[in-house]
Amino acid sequence: MLSGKLRNHIVYAIGEILLIVLGILIAWKINDLNEIRKNKIVQEKIYQSLYEELHTNLSVLDSSIMQYNTSRVALQKTLNFIGVDSLSKADKSVILQVKFKNSNLRNEALSSVNFTDKFQFLENDTLADLIAEYPSELKSFQEQELKIRNIVDNKLQPVLEQHLSLIDILPEVNTNYNQIREKGQKSNYKALLNNKEYQNSIIDQLLQTKILLNLSMNLRKKTQILAIKLKQELED
Repeated sequence: MLSGKLRNHIVYAIGEILLIVLGILIAWKINDLNEIRKNKIVQEKIYQSLYEELHTNLSVLDSSIMQYNTSRVALQKTLNFIGVDSLSKADKSVILQVKFKNSNLRNEALSSVNFTDKFQFLENDTLADLIAEYPSELKSFQEQELKIRNIVDNKLQPVLEQHLSLIDILPEVNTNYNQIREKGQKSNYKALLNNKEYQNSIIDQLLQTKILLNLSMNLRKKTQILAIKLKQELED
């Protein structure tokens, strides 16, 4: 009798232990599933913010590429003015309209992923690699923009101000500017075009603009590829 009771107690104890272990395993599995679900939600938010940012950048890059092409044509045309005896009003306008506008691409979401612990939530290795590589492409593009900004602001603009007067861009129909037109200092386009610093600055800007144009087209391609893959992940 004692042997039978002991056996029943042992079987009962083993059953209790198995139930406890089973309960722990079920709780563990539920916890894992909850973690997976939470990580999936975080991942989708990351992908969505990245996609919106890159989609915006695609539009900005399209506009910038057009701008760089226009600038390249104007710079090449300006070089052809050297040695010309007379310039038309349109020619003078090309020379006067020296400007450079930074693209101001967005990178808030990208920086948030690359420089925080959010990277651990990216399950797609190919996509993670593309996201990790993108900042270097963006940095090269931005550094090239800074080079051109430096040429325009620190080299080209000073020599333009030395030889040209903004009187040339004042509206002719407005009589309020008659006094400054008659008495103000006139532009000397011939001296400007013969100035070595000016010629070097135009050539430098032209060469750097061509480099920037190639970088911008390459960056646009990488941006589009990354945006497409993000959209595919969001739709899966």
